[in-house]
Amino acid sequence: MLLKKKSLTTLLVSATLACGALVGTSVNAHNHADAKLEKAVAGDHRSAQNKARDKYRHPIETLSFFGFKSDMTVVEITPGGGWYTEILAPALKGSGKLYGAHYPDTGEDNYYSNSRKKLEKKLASDVVFSEVVLTDFVPRKQSELAPQGSADLVVTFRNLHNWKDAGVEQVFKDAYNALKPGGVLGVVEHRLPADGDPKVAIGYVSEAKTIKQAKAAGFRFAGASEINANPKDLAQYKVWTLPPSLANGDKDKEKYLAIGESDRMTLKFVKPENK
Repeated sequence: MLLKKKSLTTLLVSATLACGALVGTSVNAHNHADAKLEKAVAGDHRSAQNKARDKYRHPIETLSFFGFKSDMTVVEITPGGGWYTEILAPALKGSGKLYGAHYPDTGEDNYYSNSRKKLEKKLASDVVFSEVVLTDFVPRKQSELAPQGSADLVVTFRNLHNWKDAGVEQVFKDAYNALKPGGVLGVVEHRLPADGDPKVAIGYVSEAKTIKQAKAAGFRFAGASEINANPKDLAQYKVWTLPPSLANGDKDKEKYLAIGESDRMTLKFVKPENK
């Protein structure tokens, strides 16, 4: 009987360890993080306001889960205001390469052109960004994010909800084309609960659907991490209700501040070696 109990315990421990490996828990993540990445996260070029969000976005743990190394060629899809670019650019400078695949400036006075102008201004503001190469990304249209087969890692953070299903499918195809065989696609997105109502939880995305879409583009699902999970977020509102947007202004502000930023899925996909 004792032997049976011992065997059961051994099996449970083994299963626990296996599950931990699958979800890529953040235990000892800092011990395995790239030294240049850690230096970039701590850099003085980052504002106190941006650093304050590290507790929700976990940049070192997240990028380490994706397998980031400072000698890689990395593509960031739609850098937006450049929160992650502030980390990736100095971490890769001099040893790797960073492409920022962003909306083109068409000369029109719209969100896309203005976002590109704002990003270009940011990149010109500090020498840490001097090696960043911008490419053009057009939602829902085929785009060359980087030279075909050149990237080790493609990442996108909280963007899938903007592109809708057809857009996500095209982005995953574009990422697949940009990556080398064995390269990684890393996705962080506001997570729709399995029983969530997408008509209420606006801005949240189904994890199961995202995995299915990436597989359809040719990727192998390599694992999920709970690094950016937030169990306090029940997704019963638009995602912008939460910080940092606080779309409702002062109405229930303390309630939403107590919840914090959204519950996020962190997914890792690999382009197969044999394709």
